[in-house]
Amino acid sequence: MADEKVSVSFACQRCQKPLIIDGSLDSINEHAMAELSLPIYATNIDEMDPNESGFDHVVPPFRLSDSINGTGFTLVSDGKENKKLSAEFLAKAQLFDALSSNSEFDHPLCDECTDSMLELLERELKIAENEWRDYKSYLEKLEKSEEKPNIPELRKELADLESKEKHLLEELSKLKVKESTLNAEIKAEEAEKAKLAEQEVSYWREYTKHRRDLMLTEDDKRSLENQISYAEHHLKRLQNTNIFNVAFHIWHAGHFGTINNFRLGRLPSASVDWSEINAAWGQTVLLLCALARKIGLSFEKYRLVPFGSHSYVEVLGEGRELPLYGTGGFKFFWDTKFDAAMVAFLECLIQFQQEVEKRDTEFCLPYKMEKGKIIDPSTANSYSIKIQFNSEEQWTKALKFMLTNLKWGLAWVSSQFTTQ
Repeated sequence: MADEKVSVSFACQRCQKPLIIDGSLDSINEHAMAELSLPIYATNIDEMDPNESGFDHVVPPFRLSDSINGTGFTLVSDGKENKKLSAEFLAKAQLFDALSSNSEFDHPLCDECTDSMLELLERELKIAENEWRDYKSYLEKLEKSEEKPNIPELRKELADLESKEKHLLEELSKLKVKESTLNAEIKAEEAEKAKLAEQEVSYWREYTKHRRDLMLTEDDKRSLENQISYAEHHLKRLQNTNIFNVAFHIWHAGHFGTINNFRLGRLPSASVDWSEINAAWGQTVLLLCALARKIGLSFEKYRLVPFGSHSYVEVLGEGRELPLYGTGGFKFFWDTKFDAAMVAFLECLIQFQQEVEKRDTEFCLPYKMEKGKIIDPSTANSYSIKIQFNSEEQWTKALKFMLTNLKWGLAWVSSQFTTQ
């Protein structure tokens, strides 16, 4: 098959496969041609003109040649479409054109496509036969019926139907107008819907922003409430706190009386630096001034001037200043102003005691005081507050007793003014 070439003039009009036309079609006579040209359907009354040179369905010629690798056939045009057709090809073309004009399918067809066409025609034939039986049955039924159609009634019914149709058409026209109006309204509503959607998005955006601000504000509020609660608790604790005890802590360290951890006095076994003693006197003067101011007391002869480690006592009316601080040296050659200042401070403390006893008859200090001396009631011994012509032990004990009395005065003032 690969060594010989076969001419192919036509292809299947459905699948486009090349066709080898049977040799019997080469010698078809005019009678067979005329019979094939008869219309298949009753409506096809036009006959094929055998002398007509034009065709409704012209298929260009083809030839079947070897493929490149020699394994099959390739459909190739021979380039002679525009030349004069041969007599054999003309007869075949007329035949296929006649067949195509008398049927719903273009010819020629291959075997497979012909089988498919026959199956389709058989199905259509069955459908047509069923319809024919239905129509025939209905026709026989009408022929057997004795009643004749009532023409006037049918005409009236037709008029009614036409009137109804007209009414329905008018109603349809109105409905179309209404539909147009509704479409316009729908369009407007859709625009409004889109606008509302944008407003909703904006609303939720603002809502989220305000919600966040609210949460931050609530956090700030809770924080402020906690701060207020802490401040109120701290205030209550401060109100219940004795400020004098906090600011002036009077205690003892062995044989020494102390105020804010500053020792007041000296011993041969414990030589206290004079800077510490002077600082202790400064705290003592400041405390007595604060207590006197708290109860509204003004000293008669003296004015206490707290000035840290250089505090002093001013003698009213004389303009003299008595220093309540020392600089060291031999006690027998000291300036007596330091002793005079300590005696003046003790007189101020006695005046404070007298003022408190006036206000509270039950108040009593643990150690009795008189000019320049403090008496221990348990032993009836008196101790001078002066440093000259006195031992350091006696002077230190007198200062310790003085601080004890001052602590009692502080406690009384605190008890009287805790609610203020």
